[in-house]
Amino acid sequence: MCTHHGCRHTPRSSFDRRRFLAAGVATGLLAACGGTDGGSASVVALEIERSTSCALDGMLLADYPGPKAQIHYAGVAEPDWFCDTLEMFNIHLSPEQARRVTGIFVQDMGKADWDAPAGHWIDARQAFYVFGSKRLGSMGPTAASFATEADARAFAAQHGGKVLKFSDVTPDMAILDGGALHDQSM
Repeated sequence: MCTHHGCRHTPRSSFDRRRFLAAGVATGLLAACGGTDGGSASVVALEIERSTSCALDGMLLADYPGPKAQIHYAGVAEPDWFCDTLEMFNIHLSPEQARRVTGIFVQDMGKADWDAPAGHWIDARQAFYVFGSKRLGSMGPTAASFATEADARAFAAQHGGKVLKFSDVTPDMAILDGGALHDQSM
């Protein structure tokens, strides 16, 4: 038995305690690695309510056309909502983004009504996006989101634009100027 500084444990219990602590640290590290931007099977998309507002500008999502997005963070009950997929990409791809993401969802515009999108949430990381189409979202030019590449390609054929996977989108593609920097009529 150890008598150093008044502790009263046997070497065996000391070993068990260290092993328990090591297991706890390992579990925490695995959970952190698995959850960091990797999503979580327990996170599900929420539905837009009449009062749901954009985390960036306070706009009511239900009042505007085009695909919406939501980002879920570890330890936060409600997601950050975005009235446009470009806003979601802008925040998610920002180097300042340090919160652990547990889920990102966008609407499947192959099924949702463009002018009044509701439901049809899909995992944003698995979606296909059309950048540069003629269809406008709540903030002007947007990235239309689709569950299937075939739907994204059909949309691009009809409305223009380029089909990309989530992993192909870069921060410079998610500029929130509403197209103003490229408007030649201004």
